[in-house]
This record gives sequence, C-alpha cells and structure tokens, in this order.
Amino acid sequence: MGAYETGLIIVGIALLGTVVLPRLLEHRPLSFPIIYVGVGYLLFAVVPGTPVLDPIQNSALVERLTEFVVIISLMGAGLKIDRPFSTRTWAATWRLLGIALPLTAGLMALLAWQFLGLLPATAILLGAVVAPTDPVLASGVEAGAPLTELEEEQDPRYEWGSVRFALTSEAGFNDGLAFPLTNLAIAAAGASLAAGASRAWLAEWVLVDVLFKIGVGTVLGYLIGELVARVLFRLPATGGVVDIIGGEEEVMAGVEALAATLIAYGVTEVLGGYGFIAVFVAALTLRRFEWEHDYYLELHDFAVVVERITMATVLVLFGGTIAGGLLWPLTPIEALVGLALLLVVRPVTGVLSFVGTSASWPERAVIGFFGIRGIGSFYYLSHALAESSFREIELIVAAEELWAFVGFVVLASILLHGVSASPVMDRLDRWQ
Repeated sequence: MGAYETGLIIVGIALLGTVVLPRLLEHRPLSFPIIYVGVGYLLFAVVPGTPVLDPIQNSALVERLTEFVVIISLMGAGLKIDRPFSTRTWAATWRLLGIALPLTAGLMALLAWQFLGLLPATAILLGAVVAPTDPVLASGVEAGAPLTELEEEQDPRYEWGSVRFALTSEAGFNDGLAFPLTNLAIAAAGASLAAGASRAWLAEWVLVDVLFKIGVGTVLGYLIGELVARVLFRLPATGGVVDIIGGEEEVMAGVEALAATLIAYGVTEVLGGYGFIAVFVAALTLRRFEWEHDYYLELHDFAVVVERITMATVLVLFGGTIAGGLLWPLTPIEALVGLALLLVVRPVTGVLSFVGTSASWPERAVIGFFGIRGIGSFYYLSHALAESSFREIELIVAAEELWAFVGFVVLASILLHGVSASPVMDRLDRWQ
C-alpha cells in the first residue's frame, strides 16, 4: 500500500473519530489518543507494505505537522478559559509556570546527565522537551467550552484557580515558555563545539531568547487578538461579522479562529517572537472581548474540529512509528527515568507550586498528577535536532535514542492519563 492510500485511510479515521468517539468515550476510562495510537499501530503492523513515517529521516515534516497541531490547540485552549485575565486571579498559572516548569526541566536534565550519560547540552534539551504539559492531549482535564464555567470561574471561592482552569492555562502558556529552555540547549551545544567560546552566548540567550522573544510574542498576540476581536464584533454598519452569519454562510462560522491562529503565529515568527505565546495570548484577548457573546461557542467548536482531525493524524502516525520500531533503542534505565518524570517529578513539582495557597490537597494532587506530555514534545525535539549545533553531539548520543525516550514518555502519558482522566475528574467534581 502506497503513501497516498495510507494518507487517505488516516484522514478518514480522523474524520470518523471526530464524529463518533465523543459519544462513545464520555465518562469512560478511555481517551481519543489511546484509540488513535492503537489504530495506527494496528494499521501499520497488520497491513503489509504500509510506509512508516521515520521522525529522523522526515524531521522537517514532523516539525511542521506537530507545530500546526499545537498552535490550533493553543487557540482552542485560550477560547475555553472563562476566567478574566489578571495577575491575582491567575496566581495558579504563574505558580505552575514559575515553579513546576523550571523545576521539572532542571530535574529531568539532571537525571538525564547522571543516569542516562547524556552530555550537558543534550541533557538540557531533554529536560526542555519533556517539561511542558500538552494542550493537545488534555481534553479530559481541560476547561469546557466557552461560557460553560463562567459562574464558577467568577466565584470568589476559586480565587486561586479551579483545577481545570489551572491545567488549561498552564498548558496554554508553557508550550511557548519551553522555547527559551530549548534554545538554551541549542546555544549550549553550539558553545561546546566552538573553540575558545566565551560566556557571551549566555547573555545573548537571556536578552534575545528570553526577554525579547517572549515580549514580542506577548505584545503581538495582544494586538492581533484585539484586531480580530474588533473585526468580529465591531464592524461598522453590519454590527460585526457575527451578525451576518446566516443561511449558506453559516458553514463558515468559526473559521475566524483558524485565521487568527495562522495570522498570530505567522506574523510573530516573522518578527522574531515566540509564535506559541502569541497564539495563546491572541486567544485570551479575543475571548475577553464581548465576554458573554454566544459566538465564542462557534469559534471554539471550529477550533476543536480542526484540532481533533490534525491530532488524530499525528497520533495514528505515532502508532505507526511504534509499530515500525521507534521504541526499540529504549533501555530499561531510560524507561525508569521516563516513568519517574510522570509519577514522581511532575507530581511533586506540581504540588510544590501550591505551597501557601488555599488549594486543597486533593486539588493539588490532581493538578500535579495530570502533567500530560504529548505532541508538543515531538515538536521541540524535531525542532532542536534540526539545528546544526547538535549534529556532532548526535555522533555520541544517537537521535534514535532521544526519539525512543520521548516516544516512550508520550505513550506512557497517553495510557496513564488517558485511562485515569475521566474517573479522577468525575470523582473530583463530586468531591467539590
């Protein structure tokens, strides 16, 4: 079977799953990602001659495909959030970003250096790749559609942030904030290869990769989100685009979410900022405009459909790479370190993030446990390995081993969190 026929089958599975699976999996200990990875594995293992996507040989395709899935998911995550943006009411988010993210990255880099024998730059890379939680695979623990939790999020009892809000907002921001850590690894790798290199690269990393790029992403995301919101809700004479959708034009309802995503990401990347941050900030800015307008449901639903189709495509291909031997280079010690990330490192750093808050211990435990790893990790790894400064390091640490480790972490997260998300969140809701 050729690549074209395989592609048709994968897209067909994605479309069918988008329609059927929500009704079948609701409140069950199973998830979209588990189904899609399983189908992908069976498709590529059972059907003879099915071409497997090699993430190393096809790194450019993997990078762009995972990049697109993540930015669509970031727009959807931003539109879900019903909590008005402020430094006080988003305290849970800042704690997770300021404590859990760097601690997770640092501890994983240390484990990779000490137990996996990686060089310092590559250990930093691995820590950066697996540190961010994933907005793509977190549908079971994320906030619901716009307007569904508006009253809860304005309740003063949730001042520190509800569980679903905390996980959604964290996933929205930390996919972008993992970029400086990835760029730190790339810069460190380049410095280690340069004879007589000074520490000027570290100052450049702080000024450019941390301050400048985060600032550009934030500012452009706000401006583009504000512009799209005004086009949607403030067009003169018509009263806005949302008032003229009807009849045959209704099939295009919500497409503005995709337009805003592509514009925010593309413009920000061209101007040297972090596009992931820009997309999420644009979604938040758009969401706060005409706060209780019903049209946000259309925007959100369109983003979710596109996200599920592209997510399914990536996960079916991921299942195929597993069938093709992606995990063969994995060693027992690497598997133990990967499980330590999911069962020890992330839960502990997540719980530590809420020391001194009013969050209950069950809520801290749930937020700490559901640090889902996923498609964002695939993107960061493919992006980093495409950098020339890692080519010599790959002679010592094969790219196959890095992909095997990250693939194992994502697969374990899909299974562990996918099975537990519905029963744990249902029980937490009843407890609350």
